[in-house]
Amino acid sequence: MASMDVPAGGRDAAKAASPATSAARVPGKQYMSWLTLAFMTTSSVASLRAAPSMAVYGLAAVFLYVVPAIVFLIPTALVSAELASGWNGGVYRWVSEGLSKPMGFLAVWCQFAMTIFYYPSLLAYVASTFAYIIDPRLASNGLYVAIVIVVLFWTGVWISSRGTKAVAGLASGGLIIGTLIPGAVLVILGFVFLGQGNASAAPMNASHILPQWTGLASLVLIVNNFLSYSGMEMNAVHVSSLRNPDKEFPKSMFTAMGLVLLIFILPALAVSWVVPAHDLSLTAGVIQAFDAFFSYFNVGWLTPVFGVMLVAAALGGMLTWLAGPSKGLLLISRQEGYLPPFLQALNRFGVQQNILVAQGVVTTVIALLYAFIPNVSSAYWIFSVITTQIYLIVYLLMFAAAIRLRKTQPDHPRGYRAPALHVLCVVGLLSSLAALVIGFVPSSQFGGGSVLAYVGIVTAGLLLLGLLVPYLFYTLRKPSWRQHVDEDPAEAGVDA
Repeated sequence: MASMDVPAGGRDAAKAASPATSAARVPGKQYMSWLTLAFMTTSSVASLRAAPSMAVYGLAAVFLYVVPAIVFLIPTALVSAELASGWNGGVYRWVSEGLSKPMGFLAVWCQFAMTIFYYPSLLAYVASTFAYIIDPRLASNGLYVAIVIVVLFWTGVWISSRGTKAVAGLASGGLIIGTLIPGAVLVILGFVFLGQGNASAAPMNASHILPQWTGLASLVLIVNNFLSYSGMEMNAVHVSSLRNPDKEFPKSMFTAMGLVLLIFILPALAVSWVVPAHDLSLTAGVIQAFDAFFSYFNVGWLTPVFGVMLVAAALGGMLTWLAGPSKGLLLISRQEGYLPPFLQALNRFGVQQNILVAQGVVTTVIALLYAFIPNVSSAYWIFSVITTQIYLIVYLLMFAAAIRLRKTQPDHPRGYRAPALHVLCVVGLLSSLAALVIGFVPSSQFGGGSVLAYVGIVTAGLLLLGLLVPYLFYTLRKPSWRQHVDEDPAEAGVDA
């Protein structure tokens, strides 16, 4: 996901992936190059927000990013490409046809529910970054962080409920302003800093290539990076826009993977070079590094400038994503009657305002936890883990559906067939399942907090919002909840 700062795809793109147009070239059709798709994928996945959580491990960050890329990113990209080239509509359609409609609803629900925990962690990053513009001491103040989360999220709900299309341009502009430019500057400053003979704050020798083994807690670090690569299944809808998908899509995905790894790894290393691990904030680490570099080069006035750039990018991503997952959930629920009429209601702008408000209430409750958990970084880590846990359910269902569709519908037209699909799915299933289990083990990122509290919060988040709520909606549904809609629910994925 994403990094999730810039969603990719949409219903129009999903329509383009229909079997009728993916198996052969269509006269007059506009094709994209494999390199264009690689850049699109890179822009929708890469982000600077995760850099501090890996920077505390210095050179070992390379290992912690590469392993999930091999066992999760590659299977996700190739398997979702086959599904997208044969069945339009995203994960709801794939899982519904491969497994069942209830499982399809669960998949779409989890895509929506994980954002409930994603937004507080994203806005905590915004709050801590903004603190460096006004008063750096506020970055570790839980009450301040909670207030910022609540105010910004409800402002976003208000903007989204107005049905404005202006936010669409914020994400694309935010990618350049808040990710690519700051990322490049951060890495360049880091190399210049080391080139002038300064010692790295983190050891950069061969003995630190692997993270220090501290038991199962060490594996949690790898697990959290799974979410860094989420969202690949949405980019897969563009597979049929390639002239030769069988050859060009793998080339595009491996190119994107290389670029994404560079964007993830190099900024994380740059942060580790200048900010000691014991001083690093998981929410404000990026701006900490900029502050340290700019102070060293006597251009400290640039810190607020880059802080504003980072904040603008994050807010643009939030606004763009705010209505997307809920719109997909809405369209499917109106057709199938999964949600009560109150949550299916639209305001005068045609926006699912009641869903957004309900989401805002839950997000507010979660945000208040920042005020009660002593360490802001610990709270940030907990909510990042819950986000990962809920989203992993989507991937478990997707891999299982892909195996069954290859078995039950082997002759269904596909524009792209993933090589060794069963092997890819088994690897993806096992790694996702292992990640789900290991996620209940607190890592050293959690600090000295109560292990019982950590496990309780993560378990409650996963069971309550990830499983119990969709189960209740499904079992309590009524035929009267169905509404006649013009849109096919199969075209109402998360990227709707």
